Amino acid sequence: MSDTPSMSSAVEGSQSGNFGVRDWGHIGLISLIFGTAFLWISLSLRSFSPSVIAFSRVALGAVVLATLKSSRRRIGRTDVKRVVAAGLFGQAAPALLFAMAEERISSALTGMMISAVPIIAAVLAAMLTRKVPAGTRVAGLGIGFVGIGLLSAPAFEQGGGQAVGVALVLLAVLGYALAGIFYAPLQQRYGAVSVAMWALVVASVSLAPLAVFDFEPGPVETVSVVALLILGVLGTGLARALLVSATGRFGTVRSSMIGYLIPGVALLVGVVVLGESVEMVQVVGVVTALFGGYLLSRKLA
Repeated sequence: MSDTPSMSSAVEGSQSGNFGVRDWGHIGLISLIFGTAFLWISLSLRSFSPSVIAFSRVALGAVVLATLKSSRRRIGRTDVKRVVAAGLFGQAAPALLFAMAEERISSALTGMMISAVPIIAAVLAAMLTRKVPAGTRVAGLGIGFVGIGLLSAPAFEQGGGQAVGVALVLLAVLGYALAGIFYAPLQQRYGAVSVAMWALVVASVSLAPLAVFDFEPGPVETVSVVALLILGVLGTGLARALLVSATGRFGTVRSSMIGYLIPGVALLVGVVVLGESVEMVQVVGVVTALFGGYLLSRKLA
């Protein structure tokens, strides 16, 4: 199987028309689950280290998906390397980096930085296909970029640990964007659940040594255990399967628009549940990013 068809499907997906109600529902559900995941990470950090959280969430996610019949499809030998790459870049690295970031910055800010995913994904897609994005998508990317700037400006002004936390999130975001290139063609061949499950297995194996080395027995809060279970079952297992499905249907660039929707959820949860503070410029940034995401969802001109 040649690389050209796979690259094309990765960028555009199997559904290139305007989003319908079902499509928006798919995107909205993923955004809701991922948006609340930063709350569960914050609560888990009360009792567990970042490496233990990262390993536990991907391992739990893999176990949940392994119980589904559709996860048992065998991956072709020629695609094994792609699944390994997706597991390392799209699962293991982000799981660890997000937890490390939330030791330094708020869950709301971590969630807001996800807005960078569509921009990086679009740039990677343009580089790989050597095609300039359509006019509407260029506008969406530009507006989304402005939104990201407004969201992250307060953190960069403070510098120090805040800046390091933002840098960790941006590395995780880069991993998400890279993994999207692999997910679309894999999903179209083997199905979302199978691809997500095997990618999580790869992530679990790679993170296990770090978790064992970093594990320190001690008091554990019940809220942390519950949060970690929710993070693994819903925020990793279910969410990853839905995300891989969306990438196969909508393509790398348009599915990454989820990154424009997550900040609103993360902001709301951070403020209401954790009492985190939000500046007005960040609220404006969320609205701006949402509009950019809407433009990205439109049919190619």
